[in-house]
Amino acid sequence: MPLTGIGLPTWGASDIRAACPPRAAIDALRRALLEGLDPSKGPARTHASVSAGQLLLMPAEYGRYAGVKIAGVAPGNPDRGLPRITGLYVLLAADTLRPVALLDGEQLTLTRTAAVSALAVDCLAVPDARRLALYGTGPQALAHAEAIHSIRAVEHIDVIGRRPEGVRQLVDRCRSLGLPAVAATQDALRHADIVACCTSASQPLFDGAQLADHATVVAMGSHSPDRRETDDTTVARSVVVVEDVATALREAGDIAIPARRRLLDPDRLITLADLVRMPQDPAGGPRFFKSVGMSWQDLVVAAHVHDSTDSGPADD
Repeated sequence: MPLTGIGLPTWGASDIRAACPPRAAIDALRRALLEGLDPSKGPARTHASVSAGQLLLMPAEYGRYAGVKIAGVAPGNPDRGLPRITGLYVLLAADTLRPVALLDGEQLTLTRTAAVSALAVDCLAVPDARRLALYGTGPQALAHAEAIHSIRAVEHIDVIGRRPEGVRQLVDRCRSLGLPAVAATQDALRHADIVACCTSASQPLFDGAQLADHATVVAMGSHSPDRRETDDTTVARSVVVVEDVATALREAGDIAIPARRRLLDPDRLITLADLVRMPQDPAGGPRFFKSVGMSWQDLVVAAHVHDSTDSGPADD
């Protein structure tokens, strides 16, 4: 729905997609980290439980801008044909804190989340990665397929989901965008070079023993310390990368649960910023990136969108 009548430039979903395709979002995030943005310095996400789910407040400041995302997580929305994640982003001038633009929070979240995962994949995945196993059939799964395809020449995407109809629909949407997707076969995980977990699952999706030694796994489905998409085996076998160590231990069940069980030493966690600034070729098994989504990512992408054209957004 377009955002109109409030006296500010307003960026709807199609405006954001046009101004910031996946590769542009990936490059904006990479550039911010290379320029010294420190994810550990940002305010923590705050949340409140409400009848439909959760309300989240995510403020940040970097460079010429500050901003805040007001987001809703409504688990019942998909059954109503509505997005699970809703929201609005307010972009402000850092020196005056006056609002300068409003952006569609749902699309901003889709864009930045997939871009963060793809940035990690670009740093971690083997150069000739060609097969992607994609868990989930919702909007984030499609966004991840697009973003990962933009940084690796993926030739085969195995779509894995609970509902066959959901799998068929995502396969069709991927193919309409030129993405080589099929419904997964039983051996999809074993042959995957990249695994993307884009679900609302609370329990592990697969047995980490089945991962190829060179595989890269990205997981973004939860920011709860008691929910996870990956198992202890995946974490124990892998080089583990997070956005920020303290945030991951506080919010990421994929990290917090094995750490509580003393199966993961927090001292061995690598941050995405360090990986971007000091490229390395992690050895010793699979590579695993766990994202919970942080406010600096929304701000960086929102600023890029706002600065992308002098003429401002078109009507959405």
